Amino acid sequence: MAKTVNATRMELLDRRRRIVTAKRGHKLLKEKRDGLMKSFLDIVRKAKEVRQMVETNMTKVFNFYLAAVSAMHPSQVEAALALPKEKTEVEISIKNIMSVRVPNFEPTFEEVNKQPYSLIESSAELDVAYTLLKDNIKDLLVLAQLEKSAELMSIEIEATRRRVNALEHVLIPELESTIKYIQMKLDEMERSALTTLMKVKEIVQKV
Repeated sequence: MAKTVNATRMELLDRRRRIVTAKRGHKLLKEKRDGLMKSFLDIVRKAKEVRQMVETNMTKVFNFYLAAVSAMHPSQVEAALALPKEKTEVEISIKNIMSVRVPNFEPTFEEVNKQPYSLIESSAELDVAYTLLKDNIKDLLVLAQLEKSAELMSIEIEATRRRVNALEHVLIPELESTIKYIQMKLDEMERSALTTLMKVKEIVQKV
């Protein structure tokens, strides 16, 4: 590809400017990639911790729920769960991590029925299961936020890695090869011109 360019000083200066820009961009992209990787690993580590906590709490919720339904008549369970006690709303915003737009979830809870079922006809385990589930909703939203952030950051890391590799293994070596070729051709032209000049001088001296 280098042999298709015009071997001129203007081309040489242009390629030298481009390689300086490419090397600067390569350095910045590597720094961005490393920063993204650090943030990504922190998010994955946090997501793993939250997931373990969520799974542990959900196991408790299911155990208390099973204990409750085993002690209650099916119609009582259905009546207890027919009306919601609270309404949950989630406000979604966007935050920026290393130029990656990731979601941020802020839940709000509004009580709509203070006591939607009879305490006499329901099991105490049902109250415990409900309370644990309510607390776990916040952690579930945190987990969803972290896992979606990790997914988006992994996409950006891969795109950045491809750009770094393209600069490092394709564009910069190609520019270096072209610069070397142009410089070699210019040196040949200079030697040829010098040889011609010397021959002309020699002819002039003989006249």
